[in-house]
Amino acid sequence: MALVTMRQLLDEAAKGGYGVGAFNVNNLEQVQAIMEAAQETNSPVIIQASRGARKYANDRFLYHLMVAAEEVYPEIPVSLHQDHGNGPDTCRSAIELGFTSVMMDGSLEEDGKTPSSFEYNVRVTREVVEMAHERGVTVEGELGTLGGIEDGHGSGVVALTDPDQAVEFVEQTGVDALAVAIGTSHGAYKFTKEPDREILAMHIIEEINEWLPTTHLVMHGSSSVPKELVDIINEYGGEIRPTWGVPVNEIQAGIEHGVRKVNVDTDLRLAATGAIRKAFAEKPGEFDPRYYLKPAREAMKAVVKARMEAFGQAGHAGDYEPISLGDMAVRYREEGHKLTTA
Repeated sequence: MALVTMRQLLDEAAKGGYGVGAFNVNNLEQVQAIMEAAQETNSPVIIQASRGARKYANDRFLYHLMVAAEEVYPEIPVSLHQDHGNGPDTCRSAIELGFTSVMMDGSLEEDGKTPSSFEYNVRVTREVVEMAHERGVTVEGELGTLGGIEDGHGSGVVALTDPDQAVEFVEQTGVDALAVAIGTSHGAYKFTKEPDREILAMHIIEEINEWLPTTHLVMHGSSSVPKELVDIINEYGGEIRPTWGVPVNEIQAGIEHGVRKVNVDTDLRLAATGAIRKAFAEKPGEFDPRYYLKPAREAMKAVVKARMEAFGQAGHAGDYEPISLGDMAVRYREEGHKLTTA
């Protein structure tokens, strides 16, 4: 199955009432872990790369890893998504490379650190929507800012999404998916105690979903930071201080109210780090990278499988035939024509 547009994955998820995990990658082992988990659970999946990942792996290497994933796992619908694009040029380069979905994070200015104005956010996001939809590519926008820093991207300032502004933002930009800023944050150190729905401000998702029932919502910073993964790291010499992530049951509650894309990154990093530390501790004389990367891959796969099952996407990979980017571009033109003639 060819790389598919994220819009199709999210549309189908909305029909089925489930969420789709979006997992960040930087290297071969992460791609393999995610795709093997998708195959074993028969799940559609979103693989995403940040600007930092594209720089680390090199665009051509990263893209051809995805081409290999298509060839090895032809039955799995997978979307390649640009995570936290900091400007139209970043999104344009991703589209030209072959990404089937891009995020224009106009909640921050192009430096990726300074909170922007609503007007700026609308302007740059709309620019990307027009450019991307012309080629059938999905666009995710963001309104509000999360806490934490991810790959150097983030202001450290929390500004929860205003549901009233969310309606205006979607109407003015035409985004396919909206990332909402609630009580989540990027990174491992999200909370000093287990959060509940009030701390997470889940009511924001519910209210936005009520006003925008056909808009696909996105939860960023949604790693659950499992204690058992942290414990493995610390048992073998790590120094991760006590921390809590987003409980899976709260993510499931979000899925019940329109969340269709759930971003997970930190949990895979924790799983891989713990497995590698354990491998080195058990055989300190071992130096073959395959010795420690195999258990790292297996540990990441276990996390991805668990999330795919929890989000409800398991079993849905074969529900539909892929829509080409060209056909999706035609749909966007038809949708735009209907809007302008209504």
